[in-house]
Amino acid sequence: MTSRILSPTLPVGRTLLALAVVFVLLATTGWTTAHRARGDTGTATGSWRNATAEWRTDRIGGRSLPDPDAPPHAVAAFFAGLTTAERSRLTERHPLVVGNLDGVPLTLRYRANRRSLGRALAAERPRVDDRRLSAAGRHEAVRRVHRFSSLMKENRQILAFDPSGAGRVAEVLGSLEHAERVSVIVPGVDTNLLTFQRTARRYEAPVGMAEALYAAERETAPGVRTAVIAWADYTAPSGVGMDAATGRLAREGAQRLVSLTASLPGTSPVSWFCHSYGSVVCGLAARHQPGRVTDIAVAGSPGIRADSAAELGGHARVWALLDDDDWIADVPHLDVGGLGHGPDPNAPEFGARRLSTSGAGGHGGYFEPGTESLRNLAGIGVGSYATLLCADPEDSCRNGISGTGLV
Repeated sequence: MTSRILSPTLPVGRTLLALAVVFVLLATTGWTTAHRARGDTGTATGSWRNATAEWRTDRIGGRSLPDPDAPPHAVAAFFAGLTTAERSRLTERHPLVVGNLDGVPLTLRYRANRRSLGRALAAERPRVDDRRLSAAGRHEAVRRVHRFSSLMKENRQILAFDPSGAGRVAEVLGSLEHAERVSVIVPGVDTNLLTFQRTARRYEAPVGMAEALYAAERETAPGVRTAVIAWADYTAPSGVGMDAATGRLAREGAQRLVSLTASLPGTSPVSWFCHSYGSVVCGLAARHQPGRVTDIAVAGSPGIRADSAAELGGHARVWALLDDDDWIADVPHLDVGGLGHGPDPNAPEFGARRLSTSGAGGHGGYFEPGTESLRNLAGIGVGSYATLLCADPEDSCRNGISGTGLV
């Protein structure tokens, strides 16, 4: 997105506030966030780079393997031409690549990621008592061991797993192969392997969000087969600094989100549920949305790098949720020299369908069970539009949608 200059109609006070925010980001958090050393990041750092290098030099049945950056349809075609034994051989040899390639059959991805998790766990365990590491490094090793062990539980379906650096991961609830509706949760700042799941503030983490949405969808429409993806498979900003104020990481995340969606099995409708900085990812991905994306809901959004819902293109409905107690409402919704993410999607003039968030209680509460925000998100996820509660008393958010089906 090209940078926009400030509108001459913008109130002077708000302009000065925006410039002050930009200055503070540059002066206090920008450089430290951009250049902060991560410290002891684990033995897996660089593992993806090494794994793809080995993949590129391998062959099977006399054929070269598809490039790790190949589109999902090319990867799917390659694996469709392999024998069962050849598929198993690649999964055993290259689990990290097979587990993260969009287009690889789901059962292979799940199996490959379980193997990668086992390797990562075995590599991390010795670090727990390694006195050459700092106390912080050993503590992080303990947390990583706990996370890898949890992800390896028998009933978990891990769609993506890369332990490099802060790590990336995605998990599926339900059956993607048989789902009639698919929901993808795109989280925001400070999302990584260690924050993928939490005990405290459970519903602010991707797994808790997905569990709450999956349960609410089944309660809303028990007869609809649904699947929910907790998608933390992009590098999210760490802290509220320069990365959070720009679209650099969101652009890479958007490419990954489009690729994931294009690779999903079947033809069932897909909804994107995008929280905080995740809405920036979704806004950029929306320009290239696959045709099966029917709905894009942004909650607690700092902006989606568009001037209006219509600018996103495509045919997906755009929904916006902003709780009265969400601090992000106080952040200037501007784009000044590439800093900031544009207008507020919840502003009436933006053109999104605005939903009630009663009970959410602030920025982290949109997926909290019992809230109107979660019930609304579940209604979108199962296509039950007649049950949605709008933010305005005229119920204008449902205009143009008949019944509970798609139009």
